[in-house]
Amino acid sequence: MHIQDKIHMDRAGLEKYGPITIVAFGDSVTHGALKGGEINYETVYWNRLRRKLNAVHNYVPVNVINAAIGGTTAKASLARLDSQVLKHEPDLVIVCFGLNDVNKELSDFLNALREIFGRCLASGADVIYMTPNMLNTHVAEDTEQKWLEYAAKTAAMQNEGKMDRFMEGACALAREMGVTVCDCYAAWKERSKTEDVTALLCNRINHPTAEMHELFADMLFKTIFAGTDQKPASTLESTMYKGERV
Repeated sequence: MHIQDKIHMDRAGLEKYGPITIVAFGDSVTHGALKGGEINYETVYWNRLRRKLNAVHNYVPVNVINAAIGGTTAKASLARLDSQVLKHEPDLVIVCFGLNDVNKELSDFLNALREIFGRCLASGADVIYMTPNMLNTHVAEDTEQKWLEYAAKTAAMQNEGKMDRFMEGACALAREMGVTVCDCYAAWKERSKTEDVTALLCNRINHPTAEMHELFADMLFKTIFAGTDQKPASTLESTMYKGERV
């Protein structure tokens, strides 16, 4: 049963099918990392998504398992796919890798994603590949001193098109395998035409601000409820992520 149907279950449905279980599988952004080592499990996108789903029908529990680890890659995460993702028999697996993978080879990234997608689909779960945010486009003045060299490297990977190639390859693979794509990277690219997206990264490299996690949550909600008129509730007091206030 898909989440858009399961969220509307009554008691009989809940007794038969159990609560909604989502596993978020990724790197530091999914882990909840912000700036300077801060981890925030309240503002992270999957928790915002959980609250948006509960706003539709709060009778059905929505359990999100955070199977993300900061600094990891898709390839390095293969070894924990069974024990930390599939063992939970999720209704949905949200896969979000790319920000660290871009430091390696494209073939390693795509081969790892192919295995992750294939094994998740084989388990019977719905699978969404959520593309991450852009990297920084320049080295900001307020970048932490210890990260200046890396910030220059990530800016080059973004500006010279390497990150674009990784995202294009990942999206093409996902669609080829029947995995739904939630292309948040494309939304960031669109914003980059009119504003400095580096300012939307709290560490000025690769971690979006807490407010920008709302974009991920909104796009995931709309992906899950595609084909319906269900609208996501806001989890923000402001509309900062929409560009109305930066």
